[in-house]
Amino acid sequence: MTQTAPQAVKPNVTITYCIGCNWLLRAGWMAQELLQTFQDQLGGVTLIPGDMGGVFEIRLDGDLIWERKRDGGFPDVKALKTLVRDRIDPDRDLGHLDRPAH
Repeated sequence: MTQTAPQAVKPNVTITYCIGCNWLLRAGWMAQELLQTFQDQLGGVTLIPGDMGGVFEIRLDGDLIWERKRDGGFPDVKALKTLVRDRIDPDRDLGHLDRPAH
């Protein structure tokens, strides 16, 4: 019988969005961007329909990394990918996102 090495647990992102504000498309787009960029490093991205009241929270393994009300709106894709990268693989180059704008 062969024994395999245990698989490393990959981090998971959850995005909780306000159902009354119709932010499902925004949450889905952000999930797609994260999955495309970190496809081999994330265990998954889960979308959670939230209560009314403007909730939009992004968590990485349960830790709040972005909250719309606290952080003043929605993250742009560069900010979101940088937040995730800095926590799961700080040495990773994000290509054009890491280069200064001209």
